[in-house]
Amino acid sequence: MWIFKLPIDFIKKIRFSWGANRLGPDMICTHWMLHFPSAMKWICVRKFRSFAEGADFRAGSYAFYTENITLGARVVIRPGTVLGADPVATITIEDDVLIGMNTHVYANDHRFHNPDKPISEQGYTAADVKICKGSWIGANVTILAGVTVGENAVVAAGAVVTKDVQSGCVAGGVPAKIIKKIS
Repeated sequence: MWIFKLPIDFIKKIRFSWGANRLGPDMICTHWMLHFPSAMKWICVRKFRSFAEGADFRAGSYAFYTENITLGARVVIRPGTVLGADPVATITIEDDVLIGMNTHVYANDHRFHNPDKPISEQGYTAADVKICKGSWIGANVTILAGVTVGENAVVAAGAVVTKDVQSGCVAGGVPAKIIKKIS
């Protein structure tokens, strides 16, 4: 009789991925679940702070500090997207938000106030990020710590959002600026 024995490192990875406060392709035991709707919902309801009805977290996406991430109803997190919350800062994505592929949302940032010290030794700041209901975030957008994207706002593809975007506005560019009001 043949008996298969799993390597200790593999067993450690399995245990880590079940208990970790994150989801993503590097989490071997939970990532496969994101390919199947019922399994995806099961794991996301357990990992995220809140995972509303109709929300979808697709395989190929990453989420860090899931316990500080809220996904509203009918929000789809597409492959390549990174949601980087923090132990002290949250990411809230309200209902009916459209998010393009490869969008990055970060709730923390490095400090760089002292030119005589390496940035790696200066610590970091953290602040909540909120994307309000009905907004559309284009593909390849980066949203930084402390930003609020208002209701029914649009962030153009490729933008880097460093400041709040008002409700009912279109923002784009690097750094993102208000391009027009939606009338």
